Amino acid sequence: MAATETASMTETARAFFDALDTGQGWEACSAYCHPDATFAAQAEPLADVKTLADYAEWMKGMMTPVPDGHYEMKSFAVDSERGSVAAYAVFQGTQTGEGGPVPPTGKSVSTDYVYVMEFDGDKIRHMTKIWNDGWALRELGWAD
Repeated sequence: MAATETASMTETARAFFDALDTGQGWEACSAYCHPDATFAAQAEPLADVKTLADYAEWMKGMMTPVPDGHYEMKSFAVDSERGSVAAYAVFQGTQTGEGGPVPPTGKSVSTDYVYVMEFDGDKIRHMTKIWNDGWALRELGWAD
């Protein structure tokens, strides 16, 4: 892969990640993805989410019960040989807003996760989220 393609992939992945994890939804994320981009995660709350559009809206929805939700990027790596980008971050926030599965708990979450974004050309065609959802849900008081 040429250096310009790697730079483009890096810029796209960073911009997409920020739009996604600041809750801007599919409208802001779609510019960085194929329209039919797929999504996968081995996490119960996301079991029925199969498209990146739906996941972007799910993340947007998370900002209602967790209005101070934000991420801290820990690692960002481009694999130009495989056309993918892996981003490791920590999502943090406190459930003070309505809209979660229970009334506001006032509990905070600090949850590690990794996104692996697979590219087709200059846009994301698939993303996998690696996340310990059970831990996060217990921290928020949403699960036992």
